[in-house]
This record gives sequence, structure tokens and C-alpha cells, in this order.
Amino acid sequence: MHSVASRSLKVFTTTLTAGLLAMGTPVLAAAAPPQGAQCANHQAPPPAVDTSEKPAPGRVAPAPLPVPQAPVGGPRLAECGLITPNGALNPPDGNTAASWVVQDLDTGAVIAAKDPHARQRPASLIKTLLALLVVTELKPERALVATKEDAEQECTCVGIVAGGSYTVDQLLHGLLMHSGNDVAHVFATALGGVDATVTKMNALAARIGALDTRAATPSGLDGPGMSTSAYDLSLIFHYAMKQPEFAKTVATKDFEIPPAGGKPAIPVYNDNKLLGVYPGFLGGKTGFTDDARHTYVGAAQQKGKRLAVVMLRAEQKPTKVVDQAGKLLDYGFALEDDHAEPVGRITYQSPATTPESGEPTILPDGSTATNSGTSTAAAAKDDPFGVTGWIITLVVFLIIVGGFVVGHQRKKAAGN
Repeated sequence: MHSVASRSLKVFTTTLTAGLLAMGTPVLAAAAPPQGAQCANHQAPPPAVDTSEKPAPGRVAPAPLPVPQAPVGGPRLAECGLITPNGALNPPDGNTAASWVVQDLDTGAVIAAKDPHARQRPASLIKTLLALLVVTELKPERALVATKEDAEQECTCVGIVAGGSYTVDQLLHGLLMHSGNDVAHVFATALGGVDATVTKMNALAARIGALDTRAATPSGLDGPGMSTSAYDLSLIFHYAMKQPEFAKTVATKDFEIPPAGGKPAIPVYNDNKLLGVYPGFLGGKTGFTDDARHTYVGAAQQKGKRLAVVMLRAEQKPTKVVDQAGKLLDYGFALEDDHAEPVGRITYQSPATTPESGEPTILPDGSTATNSGTSTAAAAKDDPFGVTGWIITLVVFLIIVGGFVVGHQRKKAAGN
């Protein structure tokens, strides 16, 4: 009896230990740091070419953002240079972007990329993050009165006038279609001031998982610590395109802001030259500063697929950046037609709620979060202990129970 009990205990513990190791292995693998050589601009963007990022007197430039131990979006996104599906052809020649990502807006699949987590500067693409904050916190019909400081911002500007009253919806068109820095300052004023707005933008970026991103200004003008990546802007744009007000605005070709402040109406035309030209184009955003160079985001729908491309630190030669973006979209649609295996995935954190209103925040999966807690889907996803942790706990518990049972059998056998 004693020998049978010992053998039973050995089989029981061996089987459960094997199961424990099998379940624990993926967790350990996922937490392992990325292998291989460190990519260029791994921690910070390239050095500035002017004084725009020099801190104000009495201030110091913030340290670079921490680099996550495991690459966000999947292990392949830690690779340097081109990242394409196995066996796929490289994208067309002529693309000048230092970093880019092509993603599926519906599934979140990263179809192909180049240095997706390299730290770059966003220029006016950071306005997509500001716009996401605006549609979260400000009602479209709310009227905002522009100040003298708003109207005197370093341009590109829409042309708002001090004392003019504009609705949030009207200003959003000026922000996203014509990249108005004056409009960005109006929104910053309404959101509590420039410093408060930058803080909110960075908190929102962190909440949704854009860990390479730090806004230094609401408009995208360069400033100390400004940082982002092609992956992060893909994530932000993916999230923003799920907000109807944002998606409608970037798809607008022309718009008129009504007369205000004694000045005539302001015609606004979309800066994104693929709109109305590239088949199925859904809209996007352009940007430029001397430090960031040319930046671009745009999306299109073909054959039921919605793809988006982000390009950072690009140049207008040998071909225009919008034409380079169009070729990247062509490349992405070709890979989709070939059912190519994705190289990564847009991975969201569960965003928190609007700090002042407590109203539900729309999550990327269509569910909502409130001040009383996140959606059930998000709660399951963000459980810090995790499903695997609970299973491991159950296994250990069963081992302990098994030990008691076998011990009891031994005592009973000894008594006989």
C-alpha cells in the first residue's frame, strides 16, 4: 500500500508540475527583453537642428521616456530596418521615411513596418492626440471665444480672430484639415491652459499604451522632450478613427468657418492631397517642422479592408511624401490580398475615464469604461493577476490537496 501511495504521489506531482511549467513558459517568454542589436534612436529622437527644444530659463529638458522591456505590439516590432511578412517582397523603392507602419484599421494587425519603435518627432501629427482629447472632453456644439494669444500663435494658422466665437466642431475642422496652431491654442486654453493640456495629452497617450510618446506642445511645434514613434501614432490614429467626430472631420475636403469677431467667413481646405485622389481614401493628417521633417498619416478602404499608414522623418524628394504614402498603401493592400502573415499588432491599454465629467469613455473594442470601473472585456484583459495566475494557483492547491490525501492513505496503511 505504501508503495502504491508513493507511486500515486509521484505521478500526480509530475503531471501537475509539467502542466505548471507548460503554462508558465509563455509568460516567461513574453516578458523576455527583445534580442538583437539596438536600433537607431532607440531612446530619443535624433539631435535637434535648431534651438526649438532648448528648455526655458530655469528649466531642464526631461529625460528620455523609459523603453519597455518587451516590444509593444509583438517581438518582431523590436527589429531594425524593414519588417515584412516572411517571403513577402520589399515595398517599392523611393520611400524616404526613417520610420513607418502600415496597419489594418479594423483588425489592428501591423502588416509591415520600418523601425516602428524608433523615437522620432511627430510635428503636427500630435494634433491627432489633441483632437482625441477634444472629442473626449468637449461637446461639439460648445462655443469657445478666441483670445489675443490664441490668434497670435506661430503659424500654420487658420486665421481665427481675437474675440471671435467658434464652436468646437468648427475649430476641430480647422485643427485637422488645415493644422491650425491658432486653433490648437484655443483648445489648450479651453482645456485648462497649455501646460495642463500637454499633461492631459501625455496622460491619455500613456493610458492607451502609446509609451514612446511625449507631447511638448499642443500643436506639434518642437519643444523639450518631444517624442513619439510610428507605432504610437498608428495606435493613436487607430483609436481616433473609431471616434465618429474625428473620422468625419479628417474625411472632409472643404469646410467654411462662419464669420466671427467682425471678420468674414474662413474657408478651410484639407491639406491631405490624397483625399479625393487615392481610391477609397478616408482622410489623415500631415505635419512638418525642421526637427521632425515631414510626417504623415492617412487611411484608405478598398475591397472591404481599411488600411492606414504612418510615416515619420520623410523628405519630399525624389517624390512627394503623399505619393510615397500612396505607394505604401498599395503595398499594404497587395499584402492583404496575398493573406500575408502580420508582423505585429496594435496593442491597446484600457484607457481611463474623462477626469472631469466621469462620462463613459469609448474603448477601441466598442465597449465603455466609467468611473466605477472598466468594461468587462477590459477588466478581464487588465486583470493584473491574469487567467494564467489563477490556473497556477489552482494547480498548486491541487498538489497540496493531493499530498494530504496520499499522507492520509499512508497513515491508514501504517495503522493496518
